[in-house]
Amino acid sequence: MKKLPLLLLVVCVLVLPSFGQQKIRAEKIGDRIDIYIGNLFFTSYHFASNEKYPFFYPVNGPSGASVTSKRNGTYPHHSSLFFGCDKVNGGNYWQEGLDRGQIVTLRAEIDQKMDDQVVIHNETVWTRPGANAPIKDIRKITISSPSPSVFQIDFEVDMEMLEDVVIEKTNHSLFSGRMDPDLAVVNGGTLINAEGEKGEKETFGKQSPWMDFYGKRGDGIEGMAIMQHPSNAWYPSPWFTRDYGFFSPTPMYWPENDTATHLSKGEVVKLKYRVLVHSGDHVQAEIAKYFDTYTK
Repeated sequence: MKKLPLLLLVVCVLVLPSFGQQKIRAEKIGDRIDIYIGNLFFTSYHFASNEKYPFFYPVNGPSGASVTSKRNGTYPHHSSLFFGCDKVNGGNYWQEGLDRGQIVTLRAEIDQKMDDQVVIHNETVWTRPGANAPIKDIRKITISSPSPSVFQIDFEVDMEMLEDVVIEKTNHSLFSGRMDPDLAVVNGGTLINAEGEKGEKETFGKQSPWMDFYGKRGDGIEGMAIMQHPSNAWYPSPWFTRDYGFFSPTPMYWPENDTATHLSKGEVVKLKYRVLVHSGDHVQAEIAKYFDTYTK
């Protein structure tokens, strides 16, 4: 067989398409931002003034169905994928009731410089009637898709203390996910951490850099993993887990002095999380490999 000239081979390699990267686009519609990956609607980031806090919903997997759920009669404060906190200077920025506390968006903007990722900049203030605002935060949310079977959300938040802040011991704190009931452990799903421990009984209160939650969906498997970045304060935080579908790296439930977390006025807490919405189980989706990449 006749060999191709070296220059032609180089050209062929350069023009080969990148199958791992899908075009991503975002559109701001009123008080939400819709994100599409390829031809699939991936998620909406909601920040309406009548909501408790900003949140993502739905969070659709490669199948097109959401891996998360939004509220129910028992837990109306579980809004899919979200960030908040209870017991902050006497306020509640987690559970229902806007008069108890609310995380209000000051601005939410789309920044897109590349076809294969979208960045959302979101600035918020934590406020409630009759009290000083204890915290403001700035969020950078980057949406990408490292492969056709993995959708990625990088959530970075800088929390600035506007006054001395005391967060009493609470299981309602910081970055959290509520899975769709079909994927919950009680319905046959799997909850597993980086050490291979499974379910609420083995993972509750355990420190771990990441956790994955997945289950059967049609003829396949689909799920969502949450990772903590090693640069985070309190890393690796212990996890508050529930077999019914809730999981969160929650440092405020295990404070060092076992009573409260104290933060000083002007202090800035920087936190980073990575969410992978994926096909397959944690091995097939290579969650450990993705975490290794995240740490670097």
